[in-house]
Amino acid sequence: MDTISSRTKEKCALVAVAHPDDIEFMMAGTMLELRRVGWEIHFWNLTNGCCGSMEHEREIISAIRAREAAASAAKAGAVWHEPLFDDLGVFYDAASQARVSAVIRQVNPELILTHSPSDYMEDHQNVCRLVVTGAFSKGMPNFVTVPPAPPAVGPLRIYHALPHGLRDGLGRPVIPDCYVNISGVMEAKGELLACHESQKKWLDATQGMAACLDEMSRMCAEMGKMSGEFDFAEGFLRHSHLGFCPPDFDPIARDLTVSFGT
Repeated sequence: MDTISSRTKEKCALVAVAHPDDIEFMMAGTMLELRRVGWEIHFWNLTNGCCGSMEHEREIISAIRAREAAASAAKAGAVWHEPLFDDLGVFYDAASQARVSAVIRQVNPELILTHSPSDYMEDHQNVCRLVVTGAFSKGMPNFVTVPPAPPAVGPLRIYHALPHGLRDGLGRPVIPDCYVNISGVMEAKGELLACHESQKKWLDATQGMAACLDEMSRMCAEMGKMSGEFDFAEGFLRHSHLGFCPPDFDPIARDLTVSFGT
């Protein structure tokens, strides 16, 4: 039987999302604030971005987007993790779960940021399910990962970011229960998003979103207004503590400037 590994580092956060640039749009400000107060941070895009181009073949755009994602992580001071899946190739199945769970055990974070369970696209929702199950099962010796990774112990809190556009797949507003003040890192957050040059072309061509930085700033300003306190914010829904951590374990509220709405 594998030996259960204890957490060897404190204040370790993993942001796990579907596509290159998902971190930068909705979660990078919070990760930058965590880094500023001494956290080790990890960036993980589970897909390679292979469908995100109108001009490049799959292998070429995947390589481009990997370079862009790694550059953003390096600029943030984060550990970058390679993707596991193609775009539109993320499924909530046993084979995928075994691979995702291995990475979560290896990182063994005490905080995970990921997508909302109710989002506008399936890649986001499936990544959310895989990440939550990976976190739930990280200490189970009888769950076998690929590659094999020993079970890991330690409390873990999960936060779900808002969907892009701040609405779910049916167009209904998603209201956070926690807002993180990112007013002091907006410029740095914009620099991370600007690393994804190929994505700006894709969004312009397919979704009419020519000004990515303006769109990101608009959403952060809207969340800041929703907070009732901050100029710019990132909003989150906190996952239940059951099966993950004590009820009062909330490292974001402990270490960052937050609001719980009005």
